[in-house]
Amino acid sequence: MLAAAVTLTALEHMAPPLPLLPPGVKLGLSNIVTMYCVLFIGKPHAVTLAALKSLFVFLTRGFLAGILSFSGGILSIAVIILLLLLFKARLSYAAAGIAGAVTHNIGQLAAYSVIMNTNLVFSFYTPVLLIAGVAMGAVTGVTLRLLLPFLRKVLR
Repeated sequence: MLAAAVTLTALEHMAPPLPLLPPGVKLGLSNIVTMYCVLFIGKPHAVTLAALKSLFVFLTRGFLAGILSFSGGILSIAVIILLLLLFKARLSYAAAGIAGAVTHNIGQLAAYSVIMNTNLVFSFYTPVLLIAGVAMGAVTGVTLRLLLPFLRKVLR
């Protein structure tokens, strides 16, 4: 799982920015792997995956990127776990993806604000990242749903 998440993270970082999207907005493809871990492998494994993925980001892109990855990843997993506890089997993959992506962005914004000692980021960039989180989270959630038959065959 870590190899898949790190590969997707690296590929996404190397890819050019998506046209017409604001700076910093990515698909979040490695979140497909994280959601799979939360939903099918185990919550502790998902937390470990997020921590190790953040370590990879730290080693390849530096302290700030690593902290942002960790903050967003852990908050995202925590919220998906909470939603699973509240809604059990009624939680759709798209809803999990959206909740994960939105809270990932919130975790990153919060960490950035603490590190940079500013609230400026919340005034203008929060709506952009929340909207992007909804869109990209829906994409990753639906992608996970579409990949499940393949993943079940490969991972058995």
